[in-house]
Amino acid sequence: MVLDKPGKPSYNSPASFHIIVLLKMVSKILEQIMMVRLSTIAHSNGLPHPNQCDSLPGLSSHDGCLSLSHEVRTLQRPRLRVSTLVLDRKAGFDKVNAATLKALLLAKHTTTYMVNWISSLSSERSCTLIFQGSPNLPVPVSVGTLQGSPISPQLFLLYVAPLHSTIPRGVMLSYIDHFSITVASDSDRGNIRCLQRIFANIAEKGENLGISFSIPKTELIHWRTPSQRTLHSSALRELDGHLFHPSRVLWWLGYWLSPALTSTYHFRHRLLLVQAAFSFVK
Repeated sequence: MVLDKPGKPSYNSPASFHIIVLLKMVSKILEQIMMVRLSTIAHSNGLPHPNQCDSLPGLSSHDGCLSLSHEVRTLQRPRLRVSTLVLDRKAGFDKVNAATLKALLLAKHTTTYMVNWISSLSSERSCTLIFQGSPNLPVPVSVGTLQGSPISPQLFLLYVAPLHSTIPRGVMLSYIDHFSITVASDSDRGNIRCLQRIFANIAEKGENLGISFSIPKTELIHWRTPSQRTLHSSALRELDGHLFHPSRVLWWLGYWLSPALTSTYHFRHRLLLVQAAFSFVK
């Protein structure tokens, strides 16, 4: 189903529409069963990276934010400057390549029947676009995971696991298509140079997987402690040919994080949203 996004100045671009995929309920039940089995196999074979906080039992966006806060505080203890770069994968679910995913699963000695089932799920698919004036003809689909399928988030999780790498003074965390890189050094400028190198590295790995990052949605924040009273530079920073200002408040996984990592800004903002909602109802 192709639905118009309201308020768009023009509808000449595919980005101006919502695509809602309708799947059969029987297939969803089977995919839910296989998702539970795949989760067990993935943990046994070490398929997901330890720093991935999504699509795994017992983990949520709250755990991702707590992990980020903990790592920042830990890196700040030796009186280092800490900075975080937040990236958003561009149309990540649509870029999953079935052959590459199969190779990744086989490399980790995943059970044969599971690999064959996932390959069958990802192959010989077709899609029919339904909107006014459409010809209603099926079109072959060779890449991407099924939108709305219970197992799709977990397949994407395993597909992007190779993007994670170890940072000597820092950490990478991810939640679905959101990716954060945190580094520490003696200066903000040193952090910027380090983040640029790491971004170039994961961008190259992502290119091999067909995954890219949305630079306009990229955010950079410099964390501070009470003893670090000097103001951080707000000068423009360059990343992949794009210039942007460091953020004063970072929005990540539904939480507003201030440079001092206090909860005041988050709860104040949430309170304002609740008050606005009550005013609208009245």
